[in-house]
Amino acid sequence: MHPLIGLLISYLAGSVPFAYLAGKARGIDLREHGSGNLGSSNAVRVLGKRVGAVVYLGDTLKGLLPVVLLPPIVNTTKPGLWAIAFGVAAVLGHVRPIYLLGKGGGKGVATAGGVFLGLAWLPTLVAVAVFSLTILITRISSVSSLLAAISLPIAIFFYAGPLDPLFALSVFMMVLVIWTHRSNIGRLRRGEEPRVGRRVEASVQ
Repeated sequence: MHPLIGLLISYLAGSVPFAYLAGKARGIDLREHGSGNLGSSNAVRVLGKRVGAVVYLGDTLKGLLPVVLLPPIVNTTKPGLWAIAFGVAAVLGHVRPIYLLGKGGGKGVATAGGVFLGLAWLPTLVAVAVFSLTILITRISSVSSLLAAISLPIAIFFYAGPLDPLFALSVFMMVLVIWTHRSNIGRLRRGEEPRVGRRVEASVQ
């Protein structure tokens, strides 16, 4: 298989809007409720923890599977580099899903987590630990996601070194996550960011 086909498959897989589909199955457009974001955090806030967990799993797998399954079957002498490219394509698909005309995607945290779980599981566990500890202390998902994204390049720096392509990828993902959370950062500055556990009632359409 040509690597460019792998990129297309990765982007299309990343574009699957699990949060949108979960909401629509219940007559709810998540883009119009809660934070308006199509990610697992908003799914938990509007649809409940069980649905949010399913959305999180789906978003993680669409980052994990392309970097694990596609490199062995592409025609290339550098499967590791193409695995990174497939991961980037999957995350960009999540943030700008083609099925929703490139609008209303998620913020890339779970999908990026799936990518790094497949490429560097040990540093990923460090980031997961940072996320888990932060959310236990602050109960704010955005703060936890931002700190996890910042901790990942640090972990990879010590795990693989600054010259490894994974380090460059982790820095790119960190910048992307910070950019997708710019509205959350604004709410944090104003003290308006909601905490985890506050259920938002959504009217069924």
